Amino acid sequence: MTLEAAGLSERDVAAWRSATPTALGPFPEAARATCEFLTRGEDLLQRLPPRPERSETEEAAAHELAVFLNDARADFMRAYAADVYGALTDELRLPLRVEDLVYAAGDLYPGLVPTRSAMQLERARKLADKEGLEIAQGLFLSHVLAEPRAGAHLVWAMLRPTEQALSLLDAFRSSGVADLGGAYVERRGRAAYVELRNPRHLNAEDGDTLPVTEVAVDLALLDPEVEVGVFRGGVLDHPRYAGRRIFGAGINLTHIYMGRLDYLFYITRDMGYVNKLYRGLMPDEFRPDEPEQTTEKLWVAAVETYAIGGACQLLHVMDHVIAVRGCRLYLPARKEGIIPGASNLRLARSVGDRLARQAILSGIEFEAGTPHGDLMCDEVVESDSEMDAAVAARVDALTSSGLINAAANRKAMRVGVEPLDVFRQYMASYCREQVYCHLSPALVRNLEENWNAHQRRL
Repeated sequence: MTLEAAGLSERDVAAWRSATPTALGPFPEAARATCEFLTRGEDLLQRLPPRPERSETEEAAAHELAVFLNDARADFMRAYAADVYGALTDELRLPLRVEDLVYAAGDLYPGLVPTRSAMQLERARKLADKEGLEIAQGLFLSHVLAEPRAGAHLVWAMLRPTEQALSLLDAFRSSGVADLGGAYVERRGRAAYVELRNPRHLNAEDGDTLPVTEVAVDLALLDPEVEVGVFRGGVLDHPRYAGRRIFGAGINLTHIYMGRLDYLFYITRDMGYVNKLYRGLMPDEFRPDEPEQTTEKLWVAAVETYAIGGACQLLHVMDHVIAVRGCRLYLPARKEGIIPGASNLRLARSVGDRLARQAILSGIEFEAGTPHGDLMCDEVVESDSEMDAAVAARVDALTSSGLINAAANRKAMRVGVEPLDVFRQYMASYCREQVYCHLSPALVRNLEENWNAHQRRL
């Protein structure tokens, strides 16, 4: 009687409960019944006050409703993920990116996932005040990725070049430069230098840097004159680091705390530009039964000052890591309370299982130039002033034998340790677990206690 105690109409609650899908049948009928149940439940939920204004009874009712609705979503997707995905992608003919797929699903199947307008309202709330709408997105994506063929198609779609990159390619090939704001890419000889540029936030990643970083990576991969990519943090004007480079400060924790960073950030990042660094670009046609046919290049990371969180995750997919001695490399996953991307899948390959567990579960740090730190690096230079020469020498060494040989070898190594299907299965788990981490009260508490997020400004 929790719902009725919170002031919801007994008649409406009874009508909603009576609409609970009890048997799975043909897909169209099951979809209609499930959507009716979900939309009725969402209507009841919206009659309650906003989360910060609820009484304990109202909050308990909201929690009960959300659990019932998410259970129904999971049951439906567990049975019909392939049918849903087929309907959204014209039977796997249409490559929809994650951020487009979830909203297309919200339009076609009301209640299954939040609409763009619902998410616009949710985005205006601080993390602690959110209604938890994104849980539906996490469950949806998890079940899509768990379905082998649909999941493989989604991985393929996310490895296609972005429309913005394709529109900029001719200009980039002509000028050799693309200044995208939060990211910058410049071709020098046979190398493309990609810089993450967010100087105010010490080159942290956020909702503004993410899409343009992917475009920069796409341009480097699409340009036939480029054989090697170099990833680097931009120069800062911050008083403490003026004139220096920072490889990356990880995810913008203040934006998370203030509710400005969507759950989809995590998914589009790891299935988008990070996976492109690792795998390259997929061909126009979806060919799941053939060997990987990617357009890929070798990547060098030039790591200065520190690589925290997401920036450290990038080192797992680089072919050659050059770091300045004393540079800090670490994953503050324990203090944050979120999953560090695909580090759980990849870090142990560099440092071994025991050190990987200590880094992710206990927060140990690595430092370039130490025995443990050097497990994550290929080369250590003594100072920032030596980095440019070290990068140039490495680019020359990697291009001296030709791109075909190098790309073929890196692909063969990758297929042996992380086939596409292993990545798909990992992401199926990651999509579900990360959304609960992202919306956990523990994350709010961790950000306040460990990062003073409540005292920071956007």
